[in-house]
Amino acid sequence: MKNFILASSSPRRSELLQLFDIEFVVDPSDTEEIIDDTISSIDLVQNLALQKAQDVSLRHPNTYVLGFDTLVVLDDKPLGKPKDKDDAYRMLKSLSGRKHLVVTGCAIVKDDYKETFYDYAEVIFNKMTDEEIHEYIDTKEPMDKAGAYGIQGLGAKYIRYIKGDYYSVMGLPFQKLYNKLKGL
Repeated sequence: MKNFILASSSPRRSELLQLFDIEFVVDPSDTEEIIDDTISSIDLVQNLALQKAQDVSLRHPNTYVLGFDTLVVLDDKPLGKPKDKDDAYRMLKSLSGRKHLVVTGCAIVKDDYKETFYDYAEVIFNKMTDEEIHEYIDTKEPMDKAGAYGIQGLGAKYIRYIKGDYYSVMGLPFQKLYNKLKGL
Protein backbone atom coordinates (compact mmCIF):
# COMPACT_ATOMS: atom_id res chain seq x y z
CA MET A 1 0.00 0.00 0.00
CA LYS A 2 0.91 3.64 -0.36
CA ASN A 3 2.16 6.10 2.23
CA PHE A 4 -0.44 8.15 4.07
CA ILE A 5 -0.71 11.15 6.36
CA LEU A 6 -2.99 10.90 9.39
CA ALA A 7 -4.44 14.38 9.97
CA SER A 8 -5.17 13.63 13.63
CA SER A 9 -3.27 13.55 16.89
CA SER A 10 -5.61 10.90 18.32
CA PRO A 11 -3.59 8.00 19.74
CA ARG A 12 -6.63 5.75 19.22
CA ARG A 13 -6.74 6.52 15.50
CA SER A 14 -2.99 5.87 15.20
CA GLU A 15 -3.35 2.52 16.97
CA LEU A 16 -6.20 1.46 14.70
CA LEU A 17 -4.45 2.62 11.53
CA GLN A 18 -1.40 0.54 12.49
CA LEU A 19 -3.63 -2.54 12.20
CA PHE A 20 -3.87 -1.89 8.43
CA ASP A 21 -0.13 -2.47 8.14
CA ILE A 22 0.36 0.71 6.14
CA GLU A 23 3.03 3.37 6.41
CA PHE A 24 1.75 6.68 7.71
CA VAL A 25 2.93 9.85 9.36
CA VAL A 26 0.94 11.83 11.89
CA ASP A 27 0.47 15.50 11.00
CA PRO A 28 -2.55 16.91 12.81
CA SER A 29 -4.66 19.64 11.31
CA ASP A 30 -4.71 22.94 13.11
CA THR A 31 -7.46 24.44 11.00
CA GLU A 32 -10.30 26.31 12.68
CA GLU A 33 -13.32 24.04 12.26
CA ILE A 34 -16.20 25.69 10.44
CA ILE A 35 -19.41 24.18 11.78
CA ASP A 36 -22.46 24.44 9.58
CA ASP A 37 -25.40 23.87 11.90
CA THR A 38 -27.84 23.79 8.97
CA ILE A 39 -26.70 20.32 7.87
CA SER A 40 -27.25 16.88 9.40
CA SER A 41 -24.79 15.39 11.87
CA ILE A 42 -23.78 12.83 9.23
CA ASP A 43 -22.98 15.56 6.72
CA LEU A 44 -21.27 17.60 9.44
CA VAL A 45 -18.78 14.87 10.47
CA GLN A 46 -17.88 14.26 6.83
CA ASN A 47 -17.49 18.00 6.24
CA LEU A 48 -15.27 18.45 9.31
CA ALA A 49 -13.16 15.43 8.33
CA LEU A 50 -12.76 16.94 4.86
CA GLN A 51 -11.74 20.33 6.29
CA LYS A 52 -8.99 18.68 8.32
CA ALA A 53 -7.75 16.48 5.46
CA GLN A 54 -7.68 19.39 3.01
CA ASP A 55 -5.79 21.57 5.48
CA VAL A 56 -3.05 18.96 5.94
CA SER A 57 -3.05 18.09 2.24
CA LEU A 58 -1.76 21.59 1.49
CA ARG A 59 1.46 20.64 3.32
CA HIS A 60 1.74 17.23 1.62
CA PRO A 61 1.08 17.34 -2.12
CA ASN A 62 0.90 14.02 -3.97
CA THR A 63 0.17 12.13 -0.73
CA TYR A 64 -3.06 10.62 0.56
CA VAL A 65 -4.29 12.41 3.69
CA LEU A 66 -6.83 10.85 6.05
CA GLY A 67 -9.04 13.18 8.08
CA PHE A 68 -11.61 12.19 10.70
CA ASP A 69 -14.26 13.67 12.93
CA THR A 70 -16.51 12.01 15.49
CA LEU A 71 -19.76 13.23 16.99
CA VAL A 72 -21.98 11.84 19.68
CA VAL A 73 -25.58 12.60 18.71
CA LEU A 74 -28.34 12.64 21.32
CA ASP A 75 -31.88 13.65 20.41
CA ASP A 76 -30.60 14.80 16.97
CA LYS A 77 -28.16 17.23 18.64
CA PRO A 78 -24.41 16.74 18.42
CA LEU A 79 -22.33 16.63 21.59
CA GLY A 80 -18.75 17.71 21.08
CA LYS A 81 -15.89 17.53 23.55
CA PRO A 82 -16.69 18.95 26.99
CA LYS A 83 -15.44 22.46 27.71
CA ASP A 84 -14.95 21.77 31.42
CA LYS A 85 -16.01 19.39 34.21
CA ASP A 86 -19.50 20.90 34.44
CA ASP A 87 -20.02 20.38 30.72
CA ALA A 88 -18.77 16.78 31.02
CA TYR A 89 -21.21 16.21 33.88
CA ARG A 90 -24.08 17.63 31.83
CA MET A 91 -23.22 15.38 28.87
CA LEU A 92 -22.83 12.21 30.92
CA LYS A 93 -26.01 12.91 32.89
CA SER A 94 -27.92 13.36 29.61
CA LEU A 95 -26.50 10.08 28.20
CA SER A 96 -27.19 8.10 31.38
CA GLY A 97 -29.64 5.26 30.71
CA ARG A 98 -30.27 6.43 27.15
CA LYS A 99 -29.53 5.49 23.55
CA HIS A 100 -27.47 7.75 21.32
CA LEU A 101 -25.56 7.57 18.05
CA VAL A 102 -21.83 7.93 17.53
CA VAL A 103 -20.98 8.96 13.98
CA THR A 104 -17.45 9.14 12.58
CA GLY A 105 -16.75 10.80 9.28
CA CYS A 106 -13.66 10.15 7.19
CA ALA A 107 -12.13 12.04 4.30
CA ILE A 108 -9.42 10.84 1.93
CA VAL A 109 -7.73 13.67 0.03
CA LYS A 110 -4.87 13.70 -2.46
CA ASP A 111 -4.48 16.77 -4.66
CA ASP A 112 -7.76 16.91 -6.67
CA TYR A 113 -9.04 13.57 -5.33
CA LYS A 114 -11.57 13.85 -2.48
CA GLU A 115 -13.78 11.19 -0.96
CA THR A 116 -15.84 11.25 2.21
CA PHE A 117 -17.83 8.58 4.01
CA TYR A 118 -18.98 7.69 7.51
CA ASP A 119 -20.04 4.87 9.78
CA TYR A 120 -21.87 4.82 13.08
CA ALA A 121 -23.06 2.84 16.04
CA GLU A 122 -25.98 3.02 18.41
CA VAL A 123 -24.84 3.03 22.02
CA ILE A 124 -26.89 2.66 25.19
CA PHE A 125 -25.47 3.77 28.53
CA ASN A 126 -26.29 2.16 31.83
CA LYS A 127 -27.98 4.45 34.29
CA MET A 128 -25.14 6.28 36.07
CA THR A 129 -25.31 7.66 39.58
CA ASP A 130 -24.03 11.16 40.26
CA GLU A 131 -21.19 9.56 42.20
CA GLU A 132 -20.21 7.41 39.19
CA ILE A 133 -20.32 10.44 36.90
CA HIS A 134 -18.08 12.49 39.20
CA GLU A 135 -15.66 9.57 39.72
CA TYR A 136 -15.41 9.12 35.96
CA ILE A 137 -14.84 12.83 35.35
CA ASP A 138 -12.11 12.82 38.02
CA THR A 139 -10.18 10.30 35.90
CA LYS A 140 -9.91 13.08 33.25
CA GLU A 141 -10.67 10.53 30.52
CA PRO A 142 -13.89 12.31 29.45
CA MET A 143 -12.25 15.67 28.88
CA ASP A 144 -10.93 15.15 25.34
CA LYS A 145 -13.64 12.91 23.98
CA ALA A 146 -16.83 13.61 22.06
CA GLY A 147 -19.78 13.02 24.36
CA ALA A 148 -17.40 12.97 27.36
CA TYR A 149 -16.61 9.26 27.28
CA GLY A 150 -14.23 6.73 25.80
CA ILE A 151 -15.68 3.32 24.99
CA GLN A 152 -12.19 1.77 24.80
CA GLY A 153 -11.20 3.03 28.24
CA LEU A 154 -12.73 3.43 31.67
CA GLY A 155 -16.02 4.48 30.07
CA ALA A 156 -16.56 0.90 28.88
CA LYS A 157 -18.07 -0.11 32.22
CA TYR A 158 -20.98 2.27 31.64
CA ILE A 159 -21.90 0.89 28.21
CA ARG A 160 -24.83 -1.53 28.24
CA TYR A 161 -25.25 -2.08 24.51
CA ILE A 162 -23.67 -1.26 21.18
CA LYS A 163 -24.99 -1.98 17.70
CA GLY A 164 -22.94 -1.01 14.68
CA ASP A 165 -19.30 -0.23 14.04
CA TYR A 166 -17.49 -0.34 17.39
CA TYR A 167 -14.41 1.27 15.87
CA SER A 168 -16.43 4.28 14.73
CA VAL A 169 -17.12 4.94 18.40
CA MET A 170 -13.34 4.97 18.86
CA GLY A 171 -13.03 7.48 16.02
CA LEU A 172 -12.20 5.46 12.90
CA PRO A 173 -14.70 3.64 10.62
CA PHE A 174 -12.41 0.64 10.39
CA GLN A 175 -14.04 -1.70 7.87
CA LYS A 176 -15.18 1.02 5.48
CA LEU A 177 -11.75 2.69 5.56
CA TYR A 178 -9.98 -0.62 5.00
CA ASN A 179 -12.08 -1.30 1.91
CA LYS A 180 -11.53 2.22 0.56
CA LEU A 181 -7.77 1.99 1.04
CA LYS A 182 -7.66 -1.37 -0.77
CA GLY A 183 -9.23 0.33 -3.76
CA LEU A 184 -6.69 3.15 -3.99
